[in-house]
Amino acid sequence: ATYAPVISAERAGHENMTVAEITKSCFEPHHQMVNCDPRKGKYMAVCMLYRGDVVPKDVNSAITMIKNEKSIQFVEWCPTGFKVGINYQPPTVVPGGDLAKVKRAVCCLCNTTAIMEAWMRLDHKFDLMFAKRAFVHWYVGEGMEEGEFSEAREDLAALELDYKEVQEDVVSDEENDEY
Repeated sequence: ATYAPVISAERAGHENMTVAEITKSCFEPHHQMVNCDPRKGKYMAVCMLYRGDVVPKDVNSAITMIKNEKSIQFVEWCPTGFKVGINYQPPTVVPGGDLAKVKRAVCCLCNTTAIMEAWMRLDHKFDLMFAKRAFVHWYVGEGMEEGEFSEAREDLAALELDYKEVQEDVVSDEENDEY
């Protein structure tokens, strides 16, 4: 997931980002809400939710620009996976907050294989802590069973494998069988 523009109140008067600029920024690594590089993965779906001074023509041209640059890759079975929503109300901000009031903004929700990076880091940290049974007693004390941790870890490993197969465009033998 990403949100753009993320601009401080001090910079807001100097910057007036276009629809194309905020759209492009959604696919840059430093704008991701999860630490992963979206350029290393393949997208299965993209949902862009615009707010404010945005017209469909500008959105369509921004998405066309992204597709033409080939800066992002889609899986072969979903080559056009963009879904777009536009709310013409300007973005709201918390008074005195860190984000500046801007004319337009976009929230982008994506399903990309790049998220495997974050899952692998999470797996590693979980494995280190679970090997020492760190904090397990708190969960068991609340009614969880210790086996649920192992089951959840196995489920995440299976999900990672699914995403890895999508990343590598591997088709299972069952799908290749012809009748």
